[in-house]
Amino acid sequence: MQTPIVRLLTCGSVDDGKSTLIGRLLVETDSVPHDTIDSTRKVRRAGSIIPAGEIDFSLLTDGLEAEREQGITIDVAYRSMSLLDGRRLIISDAPGHEQYTRNMAVAASRAEISIVLVDATKGVRTQTLRHLTICSLMGVQRVLVAINKLDAVGFQESIYNEIKSEIEKTLARLDIADVHFIPLSALAGDNVVYRSNSTPWYSGETLLEAIQGWQPSKSAEATARLRVQSIARAEDFRGVTGTVHLGDFKLGDQVKIFPSNQVATIAQIISDMQSQKVAAQSDAVTLVLEPEVDITRGDLVYANQSVVTPSDRFNANLVWLNEDAFIHSRSYLLISGPSETPVIITKIRHKIDVHTGEHLSVNTLAMNEIGEVEIATNQPIALDPYKQSREFGNFILVDRTNFQTVGAGMIRHSLRRGENITAQAYEVDKTAREVAKNQRAKVIWLTGLSGSGKSTIANLLEKRLHAQGAHAYVLDGDNLRMGLNVDLGFTPEDRAENVRRVSEVAKLMVDAGLIVITALVSPFEVDRQRARSIFAEGDFIEVFVDTPVDVCISRDPKGLYKKAAKGEIPNFTGVGQDYERPTKPEITIDGTADLDASVSAILKVAL
Repeated sequence: MQTPIVRLLTCGSVDDGKSTLIGRLLVETDSVPHDTIDSTRKVRRAGSIIPAGEIDFSLLTDGLEAEREQGITIDVAYRSMSLLDGRRLIISDAPGHEQYTRNMAVAASRAEISIVLVDATKGVRTQTLRHLTICSLMGVQRVLVAINKLDAVGFQESIYNEIKSEIEKTLARLDIADVHFIPLSALAGDNVVYRSNSTPWYSGETLLEAIQGWQPSKSAEATARLRVQSIARAEDFRGVTGTVHLGDFKLGDQVKIFPSNQVATIAQIISDMQSQKVAAQSDAVTLVLEPEVDITRGDLVYANQSVVTPSDRFNANLVWLNEDAFIHSRSYLLISGPSETPVIITKIRHKIDVHTGEHLSVNTLAMNEIGEVEIATNQPIALDPYKQSREFGNFILVDRTNFQTVGAGMIRHSLRRGENITAQAYEVDKTAREVAKNQRAKVIWLTGLSGSGKSTIANLLEKRLHAQGAHAYVLDGDNLRMGLNVDLGFTPEDRAENVRRVSEVAKLMVDAGLIVITALVSPFEVDRQRARSIFAEGDFIEVFVDTPVDVCISRDPKGLYKKAAKGEIPNFTGVGQDYERPTKPEITIDGTADLDASVSAILKVAL
């Protein structure tokens, strides 16, 4: 475990020869058991042209039967070998197909060296450029451009130079300082481990030499940090566990805790079940702190003399990984290490054209597209620029409804507005305002199809509350679109922003001690969940007005269904756009039932 580890990624387009290259590298460095090699002489995938009895190197890295059946790499396959200097090389064979770019991006986020393969018979392809761009964004330190299958074109130097020149144009706009071009044939073994006589015009390193020649760059002097992964408890024992980054901790060091700003001293360092005097960079350790400060998973332990500047606004590069396009103003979960917080992408500054590097103005990001964005988190978090720290500068975005990973991001820098804004506390608070009004403030969120009866129910709800002496107010979707939300349409992006604005207004009014009734379609579950998340427990009452669509169409009080049927309203919920039924509303109301009974049922639950 003390052997230094070098992480290598292979990437490129489909059929550029990644699996074959890695398989040959493993075999020629004697890094594969001989019985495994023997099996590759007998097994053949469908369509293979390798004669029986010869080694099919690509089988050494494909780990799934589905991959062998399709002849492509789907998942990231990992293999290891030892370099001549004793370092351990972890090889990640990333998928080449565009559909699996997410797998490649994850592998690149941990790699120090990347081999980007180019098929000499096909030249530079879009996926090649995308992978180069991702390697740059993910901070890969050395890129080896392996121009493969030169045996198929007679090892022509002109073809090698043509491909090299085209890639150099892309590299000129990317932040990759250490680049090596290597002509080779993975199938025949030219310039992989041994220098080839077929390329007398090439005097550079072989692939293995270029890998072994890499040494980690010395980073600027940094102070140690540890994100708390868990709390270790036993009889008369309490410690915090995590991995040390950016420096070393020593016994007796004074540390500070984020976000509580408590100060403590390291009284004991435990690693491998033994007490240590030093917790070094990359060590997984348990720290015992004195005094036993209040600390939890996701908190940050850092050297007391260093400065951590938390923020809730960041500029970041984002690789969008989901099949569904990014929705502006929609709430996602940002996960960085053990830390998790709701986040909204407030702005797409531009999309990066992987062909030209041009910055394109867009309103959304499709699957595998890369953009520069601005994000806002629900609470301040301690993230560093990705170039400064991979560990504290990366994050993923997760869908709040199905918990699928939808994006991978790299922090560029925090925004000043996030550091310069501080919440102000006032002595007259929500509780005092509730007492003055003799009521419990909350929001009653009515959701349902257009024509389901939301506004009618909201009107009677307010009348009944007013008659009881309660202070209530209705936020009606249509009324708000005449003023506050006059700039919004009915696309999923605009609906997400509409719900966000209404929920923030409702939160202010609840803080003022009012009972707020909202009446808007709010068709998407994730948007309603985000609205719920900004309220205290029990302050958000979701009411699903469940009215059959045929009843809503027969009512059609605004004539909207008729317009939608004619194609005049393309994003109309129930016709051109789906409505996602609430999964766990506090109460479901039959939109065709007696109105007075429905309102009484809501008041019984809400109050």
